[in-house]
Amino acid sequence: MSSTPLPPFELESLVKAALKEDAPDGDVTTRALLDPALRAGANVVAKQNLTLAGVAVLNAVYRVLDPSVVVNATFEDGATLEAGQTFAALEGPARAILGGERVALNFLQHLSGIATLTARFRAEIRHYPTVLVDTRKTIPGLRRLEKWAVALGGGTNHRMSLSDGVLIKDNHLVLLEAHGTTLREVCRKAKERLSRHFRICVEVETLEHVTQALDGGADVLLMDNMPPSLVKEAVDLVKGQAHTEVSGGITIENVREYAATGVDAISIGALTHSAPAVDISLDVLPVVAQ
Repeated sequence: MSSTPLPPFELESLVKAALKEDAPDGDVTTRALLDPALRAGANVVAKQNLTLAGVAVLNAVYRVLDPSVVVNATFEDGATLEAGQTFAALEGPARAILGGERVALNFLQHLSGIATLTARFRAEIRHYPTVLVDTRKTIPGLRRLEKWAVALGGGTNHRMSLSDGVLIKDNHLVLLEAHGTTLREVCRKAKERLSRHFRICVEVETLEHVTQALDGGADVLLMDNMPPSLVKEAVDLVKGQAHTEVSGGITIENVREYAATGVDAISIGALTHSAPAVDISLDVLPVVAQ
């Protein structure tokens, strides 16, 4: 998979907050038991087959906690690993290695879980031109990291924020249609009031919605919770006049059926909000003084 670099953002601030949350007054157990001069090594090991995401964060954790801890990564983010493979080795003060263990593993297990699930979905539709995209269904504060993990797994980032473009959802339509505004008019109003560089994306649930959205000049039709048979009808109706996207109820079992409809993109919130954490361990090794 891709070794997509982590996009620039305040990673160190996030890491500092995570370390503060885990040990607001320091690691009292390690501080009580281990001499500050004691050194150790550690291997970071994939305990299952996975797509790796988070080596960049592992480096940041120890850079913030104690820069004297040396992190030697043998695999890059985006690598496909088998159970039992070591992908990074640490060496430095034992107190620091243990003090950062939980935070480092929390990031690695969560982000690699997202990348691994994304890779599974991508493999299912590899023979179709359909693009697999993520959503804004992310843990607050972790969106950039989670979307980075999606990219590492072979997915495409999509709608980073509500500032990126016009996204007319069902709740907008409920409020506007209650005052007599049709979906067609909603799309036209958005095009008139906003800069042309914004694409107009509208959520549709029926073929009538599709027709109105096209008449209103929508650029993207987001087909929400439609069965594959109806998506196929909608795609045939659109005939390339707008970008088509399907979302809602997409699973590993049915994603290929949706891709076969000819839809341009499949967006899956589960990539970020429901990806199971993968099993990764940090195994400490004593360093014997020579």
